[in-house]
Amino acid sequence: MTTTEPAKPITVLNKADTAAKPVSGAKTPAAPKVEMVTLDQLAREMKVSPRDARMLLRLAAKQTKLYPTLGKDHVARQPWQWTTGSKALEEARKALSSTPAV
Repeated sequence: MTTTEPAKPITVLNKADTAAKPVSGAKTPAAPKVEMVTLDQLAREMKVSPRDARMLLRLAAKQTKLYPTLGKDHVARQPWQWTTGSKALEEARKALSSTPAV
């Protein structure tokens, strides 16, 4: 009976392994944490259901003369969210408050 050694794993180097890595002492500055206001938070604040708020914001974003930055700030198929204190957030509040309660 002969004994065989177990097979050693083969290591393959890819470009990520051989690429130059930054010096461990040099750290890149972390991006500052930005507070975001979501549609859910805004809807609770304005006492509107999130579904209705989304519908009203879509309609308001089309009215570029009344709400110029609201339409520019929102990207299609992305969640409604705004940075705290932004002009688009003010316009969103204005759009949700100017509609009559149903």
